[in-house]
Amino acid sequence: MKLRRDALAGSLIALGIALAATPAAAQQAPAAPWMNAKIPADERVQMLLAQMTEDEKLTLVFGYFGTDFAPKNGYKAPAEARPGSAGYIPAIPRLGIPAQWQTDAGVGVATQGGAARKRERTALPSGLATTASWDVTLAHAGGAMIGAEARASGFNVMLAGGVNLMREPRNGRNFEYGGEDPLLAGTMVGAQIAGIQSNHIISTVKHYAVNDQETDRDTGNSIIDQAAARMSDLLAFQIAIEKGDPGSVMCSYNRVNGTHACENPWLLTDVLRRDWGYKGYVMSDWGATHSTAPAANAGLDQDSGFPFDKEPYFGAPLKAAVAKGEVSKARLDAMAGAILHGMFANGLFDKPVTEAPMDLAPAMLAAHAEVTRKDAEGGAVLLQNQGAILPLSPAVKKIVVIGGRADKGVLAGSGSSLVYPVGGNAVPGLKPTGWPGPVMYYPDAPLAAIRRQAPNAELVFDGGGDTGSAAKLAKGADVVIVFATQWASESFDVKLSLDDNQDKLIAAVAKANPKTVVVLETGGPVLTPWRGQVAGILATWYPGTQGGSAIANLLFGKVNPSGHLPASFPASLDQLPKPSEPNKGDTSYGEGATVGYKWYDAKGLTPAFAFGHGLSYTSFDYAGLAAKAAGGTVEASFTVKNSGARKGKAVPQLYVAGSGWEAPKRLGAFTKVALAPGEAKKLTLTVDPRLLATFDTASNSWKIAGGTYQVMLGTSAKDIVATVPVTLEARTIAVGWRP
Repeated sequence: MKLRRDALAGSLIALGIALAATPAAAQQAPAAPWMNAKIPADERVQMLLAQMTEDEKLTLVFGYFGTDFAPKNGYKAPAEARPGSAGYIPAIPRLGIPAQWQTDAGVGVATQGGAARKRERTALPSGLATTASWDVTLAHAGGAMIGAEARASGFNVMLAGGVNLMREPRNGRNFEYGGEDPLLAGTMVGAQIAGIQSNHIISTVKHYAVNDQETDRDTGNSIIDQAAARMSDLLAFQIAIEKGDPGSVMCSYNRVNGTHACENPWLLTDVLRRDWGYKGYVMSDWGATHSTAPAANAGLDQDSGFPFDKEPYFGAPLKAAVAKGEVSKARLDAMAGAILHGMFANGLFDKPVTEAPMDLAPAMLAAHAEVTRKDAEGGAVLLQNQGAILPLSPAVKKIVVIGGRADKGVLAGSGSSLVYPVGGNAVPGLKPTGWPGPVMYYPDAPLAAIRRQAPNAELVFDGGGDTGSAAKLAKGADVVIVFATQWASESFDVKLSLDDNQDKLIAAVAKANPKTVVVLETGGPVLTPWRGQVAGILATWYPGTQGGSAIANLLFGKVNPSGHLPASFPASLDQLPKPSEPNKGDTSYGEGATVGYKWYDAKGLTPAFAFGHGLSYTSFDYAGLAAKAAGGTVEASFTVKNSGARKGKAVPQLYVAGSGWEAPKRLGAFTKVALAPGEAKKLTLTVDPRLLATFDTASNSWKIAGGTYQVMLGTSAKDIVATVPVTLEARTIAVGWRP
């Protein structure tokens, strides 16, 4: 179908464009009962629906890309869209319904690559980095920060909240997500969603569901047992929704058990609506809608990002489908009502966005720089520290820094979520400069930050392009810091090995000088064949717009590392459930719910670095583990003490083991606690009972078998410091149970 502006003809589209011409809808609306913020959202929805015409309802369910896009037959964004934005849904001034201005997100306010001018904003570290902090408070603060910038930029919908489990460590979008465990991912992403929505804007949770690779992402088919999905990928979404209450769920590109996610009635109606009781709206990913009546009737509420679909399915075709009875008027009401619920519940009516400046106040950006720096520091994981090579002394005499463009900046992940920083790209021109790029380096250079920490040291930099010269330069240094990078982006998957002979570079440098520290800037786990040759390894992921400063603070001990791995680092490719590269077509997840560390446990494999692993510059002792059955679940208490000489943060992890499970143990609870030297705290953690259960599809419920369970206290999935038994009675948990 030819995509021209006149292809949007039809009463719905014409009305939408006309309505979009009148801004500040809420201020022009007549007095109406649904504008009363004291009335519950459900009641306001029904009041407003009763006043809406069919065309007005149809306006709500169809969205436009907010950026001109010439490759789609010269597509021009609606005039009222925010320039360079992800999406736009017109306002309905007659009823006080505000427009939806949607920004791509995850780590901050993104600008689409085709925009003539880019918004310069603060970028958090990658989503995986934030999850690696295991710090719910930090995740909420980061979400609140990027939500504040979204609102200040004129946006009221932020397309953040990626929670897809890391089934495939080569997935090019792993950096946007929350790792391999459903409890950790759901809890951390849910906290970030709640932080975003504290600004009276909508956040999404995405990409729903079982969307675990970018290869063949539009038509690939994820084949998985329904019970296994409930205990893994879907549980991550369920927990994120419970913790964050997002206004919208974004359905994904892939098929699930043969049916596209955005027209999958099991996902959208049976699980999301019926079982979880979700009241917000389901929006499609940009280009993920493939039909009109099947998608609408399956549970899709908003068709997003025209012109990326083959047709404007929820434009004129939906109007025709309603007229023919292929989509009922009641279903259209439900679609519009779900959208209105998300808008009412998150303050889009009551606290409308007003201005949309391209530039933000310097004071706001300065304050937000501290937020992202703390996030980067909290999520960095000290993987290895042989001989206590770290922290470095400010009195160190000679430091050689090699590779990673550390003299320029820190690497970012690319794709639709890319945030352009204040000051622009520190290394412009790297290919690809267009989609799925550009390759972006944020201009907070680690080299300059290291120089500030050790002003009297001889500091030498080498780009790492010549392995021999780099190794020669490394000899005689007090410490060598090698920055190793791996760029990842939406739309393609990556290899687990580092690019551009970096493994050979690291091995050669370490042979020349064993006092070598490797700083990893990657989108996820990578193979580390040189780990036995180097003294230190610090995983900083994509560390955001203050990444260089954060890295230097960690290397010199101004901040004590406290991150722990949200995903296992494999020792080799043959340890993966699917050692071969991601394939096209059907991907059968025969491992079911045995994801990540559960797979390693079940198969008796030892990863290079285990899920939950993370070192500190201090030490922690654990004692007094006790567990009891309480309220149909498990409650465990223990004491943790900082037995070292530095203040630090411990991450106690509670694992549980039962019989008949997909793996020997599951993460059942966790926390993060700050302790001064010598300080001890007694902590009590409660296990979500669903993590003691298996999902029974026959009864559509969770089942806890009666018997003895093991409760394990650990510092990682491999490092268990204490175990106690506890006896539970059999219990059935309703599918819609919430903590």
